[in-house]
Amino acid sequence: MAALLLLKQPCRPAARTWTTRTRNDTALQPVTSITYLRTGRSAAGAVKLEEGGTDDEWLAYLEPAKLEVFDQLEPWAEANVVPLLKPAEVAWQPSDLLPDPASLGADGFHAACCDIRARAACLPDAHLVCLVGNMVTEEALPSYQSMANRFEAVHDLTGSSGTAWARWTRGWSAEENRHGDVLNRYLFLSGRVDMPQVERTIHNLINSGMVLKAARSPYHGFIYVAFQERATSISHGNMARRAKEHGDLALARICGAIAADEKRHELAYTRIVGKLFEVDPDGAVRALAYMMRRRIVMPASLMNDGRDGDLFAHYGAVAQQAGIYTASDYRSILEHLIKQWGVEELAAAGLSDEGRRARDYVCALPQKIRMLEEKAHQRSAQKAQPIKSASFSWIFDRPVRITMA
Repeated sequence: MAALLLLKQPCRPAARTWTTRTRNDTALQPVTSITYLRTGRSAAGAVKLEEGGTDDEWLAYLEPAKLEVFDQLEPWAEANVVPLLKPAEVAWQPSDLLPDPASLGADGFHAACCDIRARAACLPDAHLVCLVGNMVTEEALPSYQSMANRFEAVHDLTGSSGTAWARWTRGWSAEENRHGDVLNRYLFLSGRVDMPQVERTIHNLINSGMVLKAARSPYHGFIYVAFQERATSISHGNMARRAKEHGDLALARICGAIAADEKRHELAYTRIVGKLFEVDPDGAVRALAYMMRRRIVMPASLMNDGRDGDLFAHYGAVAQQAGIYTASDYRSILEHLIKQWGVEELAAAGLSDEGRRARDYVCALPQKIRMLEEKAHQRSAQKAQPIKSASFSWIFDRPVRITMA
């Protein structure tokens, strides 16, 4: 019950002294209890890939006829995608959302930092773990821009190309760069986390790269990013709500600003894929089925703090049960994109045999995931669940209990 109260009840900022947190603080911290429905978390991944398709079928998307589509769409991208970017003079910057020492002066800055620490002290460890994981994911931006520049026909050949596709990628990356920056600064000022361990995790993740199927195909790549942008918008939006519940209005504002950016980026990538469904419905739906058969793997799946060999799984478990990002979110994103791109309405006459099978597979997938979720919850309700604790180096090795189904 104490753990539930820790998760549910907001607390008021209390006066705190300006001290450096050490590992000895762990003895003073309660253990947060989180129930982790193992099969629920992996419900989206548990659907078998029995519907056909081969791993190398995406190579057909590198043929000239497919890549020429993007040359033809460049004027459309100039008019419909690039305008979604915000210039630096208009976009929020990290210094807008955190105390500014130059304008506040020494005393004002110190007082503002103390307020951040006091409010951050109200965040439960489970939510803190989610926040760090989200920040680490955002900080791996070099991997994501490298990913986008591997997409044939839309990559930035010179590093400063004037094409609409290249300008979009650079502008998107510039906007994304602020997300990791502001979260990193907030966590540094909060005094709640072991920053050297967090920084090592970021270093390791960028060094390890990211997993992406069909890495050079713009069809598959844009589908992946459309899915991911919606996922990150949901995650940051949920984090903003949790922060507000616990009285941390500064963090709520930060996460809300990031979520709004991700929503706008989602709109851009959803538009791009929607246009592909318009001009090449067969190619688009087959690419979507390819990606869903192999699952949309989260971009930070290779995160490593040098201690926990299952760090990403443990972070995902906490996010699932804290309601920051869940298996149900995965399913709802797929349902949204199916509707947004009109997949169910694709006429059979305009599809190849493979395209019709791909359409049917994708449209049936959300219900399959839903059934697996329901079975997981039923099993969880029928028997006692084993409990394990995962210690996170990010929070000075404090444990978060995870109930496994």
